[in-house]
Amino acid sequence: MNSKLPNVFHNRKAGVIKNNKEVYYSKETANDNKPLPVEDDNIKKIIIKKKINDIFSSKDFIYKAKAIISTKDGDREVVLIHKNNNALLTIDNESIPISDIIDIKKI
Repeated sequence: MNSKLPNVFHNRKAGVIKNNKEVYYSKETANDNKPLPVEDDNIKKIIIKKKINDIFSSKDFIYKAKAIISTKDGDREVVLIHKNNNALLTIDNESIPISDIIDIKKI
């Protein structure tokens, strides 16, 4: 065989390497049940639409769902039966515009 083969690269041990950063996360709310406040209006609209879609796509929704809706006028308990692109329809034939909704919770 050829005795002039190149040497294999061997990295010498450099010792203990500490290149990891320590990270600490603390939730900024006093009560864990309340979410952090959302500042952007576009994100608020997306969150509201997601909550509405979650209510209507849940397994226990057959034809109606009880919910508490917070609007500009105040909170009210309603029974939702239908949604379209820009409004929710209640069992009392009342139309609630999605743009007026601040928060929605299923009961």
